[in-house]
Amino acid sequence: MSGHSKWSTIKRKKGAADAKRGKIFTKLIREIATAARMGGGDVDSNPRLRLSCERARSANMPKDNIERAIAKGTGAGEGEAYEEVVYEGYGPGGVAVYIEALTDNKNRTVGDVRHILSKHGGNLGASGCVSYLFEKRGVLSFDRSRVDVDRLLEAALEAGADDVIEDDTHIDVVIALTGFESLKRELLAAGFEPERAGIEMEPTTTVAVGGAEAESMLSLGDALDDLDDVQHVYANFDISDEEMARIAG
Repeated sequence: MSGHSKWSTIKRKKGAADAKRGKIFTKLIREIATAARMGGGDVDSNPRLRLSCERARSANMPKDNIERAIAKGTGAGEGEAYEEVVYEGYGPGGVAVYIEALTDNKNRTVGDVRHILSKHGGNLGASGCVSYLFEKRGVLSFDRSRVDVDRLLEAALEAGADDVIEDDTHIDVVIALTGFESLKRELLAAGFEPERAGIEMEPTTTVAVGGAEAESMLSLGDALDDLDDVQHVYANFDISDEEMARIAG
């Protein structure tokens, strides 16, 4: 699971920078509107909408923005209808890349994604070419400075978590998709409120990359995340701590 840990740490830092300039709001508004359009505007009966709203609140999105996004999705407000699209391909060193997007213009989005992959030493593949290398899992992420780590680990395992992944700043509790809501309820009841909770595509295997390939892979991830149409990017790379320190330095 080292690939997950490295990728999560990088995306957390990127997410913090995006939040500062409000970029993340664009993606969250699209996701909330789409969730409301597909499953209705009631958060209690629409799990996807509930998760989207929780993410928005975690990013400090104002309540009015959330309500307008829900209204847009249910037809009470004006706005575009976004279509869900998945792109699959490869990054430097044969790393598998799985991209989830919400777009109102598929031709524009596929062109942007193809260009970025090619520019960074990768290529766009056919549908299904890498999806088998990922598995949908529920992930609850906690700021380790705000929790009793030992108590959290004990509570997570007792609640049926499949894995607990730690880094210097966060603890990620991972579980199969079917147990996600139950795990979240049990941890909340035990007094542990996640900083972030959602469904992610976890790699089942990882590919080690280093040197120029590692640098290109990180640049590729940043470039894809910077596209407004792209909601989530998952990849199965693994970069050593030494390489990460070299690149960061």
